[in-house]
Order: sequence, then C-alpha cells, then structure tokens
Amino acid sequence: MTKAPFANPGWAGNTGDFELTESEIRGSDFVGERPKSGGHASGAGAMPFMFRRREPDSEIFRGEYLERIEKVVSRYPDKRAALLAALSIVQEIRGHVGHADMREVAELLDLPTAHVRGVATFYTMYNKRPVGLNLVQVCTNISCSLMGADEVFRGFLDHIGVQPGETSDDGEFTVVEAECLAACGFATCVQINSRYYENVSAEDIPDIVAHLRSGGGE
Repeated sequence: MTKAPFANPGWAGNTGDFELTESEIRGSDFVGERPKSGGHASGAGAMPFMFRRREPDSEIFRGEYLERIEKVVSRYPDKRAALLAALSIVQEIRGHVGHADMREVAELLDLPTAHVRGVATFYTMYNKRPVGLNLVQVCTNISCSLMGADEVFRGFLDHIGVQPGETSDDGEFTVVEAECLAACGFATCVQINSRYYENVSAEDIPDIVAHLRSGGGE
C-alpha cells in the first residue's frame, strides 16, 4: 500500500476519516425523492463518479441503467436541468462520454445535441474519449506547483512510460495535467479516478503505481 494518504474513500473532493458505502455516495437511498437529511433534491447521485471497472458496451439507455437515469431526472422540476447528472452517469459506466452518448442524452432530455455537446466539451471532468482504467490527474496549479507538482507529473509520465494525455499500451493508465483539484491544503494532490491522493511527492509514485496495478483504488 502506498504511503501517500488518500483520506477520501468515496468521491473526489470529499476528504476526511470516514467510510462511505457506494449507496451512500450515490444517494440511491434517496432516488426519486428529496434527501431526508435536507438539501437540494438533485444533490445526491449527481457527482461525477468514475470506477476503475468499465462497461463500455452496456446499453445505458435501456433497462436498469435507463431506470436509474430516469429516477435521477425525476429530482429536477425540468428534466433538461439533469444534463450534468446524466452525463456523469454515462461516464461512470463507460469511462468516457462519446458522441453517440451525447445524442442519446439529448434525445432523453429533449435538448439539442449541439447543446449537450457544448456542455460536455466545456467541462474538463468529462472524458470525451476512452481513457485508461486509471485516469491519473496531477494538479499543477499554484499550491501544488509550489510543492513539486511538476516533478510529480513528470514522474508519473516517466514511470508509466507515456506522454501527457496518452494511454499506456496495456490500457492501465492515462496521465493528464489538472488545472485545479481544489485541495490546496494537501498539495500535491493527485486524483486517480474518483479518489484524491494527497501530499504526493515524486518518491511516492512507484508505490502508487504498484498499488493500482495490483487492483487498488477500486
């Protein structure tokens, strides 16, 4: 196990010493109704969520997946407002949001395809092409940069043997530079799929990569 801490057992951006179940993270307990704990009904289950495992050939817009999307859509007074949540579910299952997916989402939400494509391409959190099983995003913004982010980014590239944005031959890793992961207190921060690895230094990289190759990070 890598010594680099990842205090976030659930989704990126949420830190702390706790354990959350997948159901609690997604808020599936509250699907179709306002969370009993309060807050906006659309909050739960709308977070970008990315598993290491992928189901690229799944029929997302039929059966149980469609039922899940429709339940999330039901939280919004106007279904077109569920666009980000719908795109996030697509990415969670496939690992990226392709052009065909954008057309399906547009049809489902009664939106122009161009609008869906514009939103999906605006937000960097949506992958517009397939990525490795482990999407490594190294924050190189100011706080992380001061703490050696450039060395960390270069270290991942060299250790895995890829160029920025490139996927390794075995399909395990894609390494990209992130503009800001909003974790300035834990610089250098590295997001790998849905988890934050905090206080990462170049020396931690071999352990992190070995941990991920062994199936860690699920």
